[in-house]
Amino acid sequence: MTENRNEKEKWNRAPAVVVGVDGSAGAKEALRWALREGRLRNSPVRVVHAWTFGYTYWGGELEPYTSLGFDLSDLQRAAEDLLERALVDVEDETEGVEIERQVAQGPAAEVLVELVAPSDLLVVGSRGHGGFAGLLLGSVSQQCVHHAPCPVVVVHAAKPTAGVQDSAAARTRSRAVA
Repeated sequence: MTENRNEKEKWNRAPAVVVGVDGSAGAKEALRWALREGRLRNSPVRVVHAWTFGYTYWGGELEPYTSLGFDLSDLQRAAEDLLERALVDVEDETEGVEIERQVAQGPAAEVLVELVAPSDLLVVGSRGHGGFAGLLLGSVSQQCVHHAPCPVVVVHAAKPTAGVQDSAAARTRSRAVA
């Protein structure tokens, strides 16, 4: 019954720009893009970080895992801290935008797809912290594109530019020409 009520609430709320963050450069660019879009749409921006324990468990609620010598609530707090650091990194771009924060336990793509409604806009980076850096599209962004019930924007991180020395030399040359 609670699940049905949550589902109805999700589909009846005001449209939001939902963005996934994981601490990667791609996620930072996605967050920046989402903030600009939220400002343009006058929509809240829901910043989401999904975390997993990294160990297959039997389902249900995760309780303190004392047999391993730590409390899983530490992982939840670390995930909340990561989300807050992501927002601090772009705090100069948050003015005038309503920010909602959400940390959820589970695989990133699954969490993001479950959180969005058809009237939302989902924003993800093209590459996160996955192991296959040469791919153009990461597994999370690919799964979101294929399974989300709403439009999905995949933001590519800016490509690295020339080295610092090359940039300084270029600025010196441009001043000399001007």
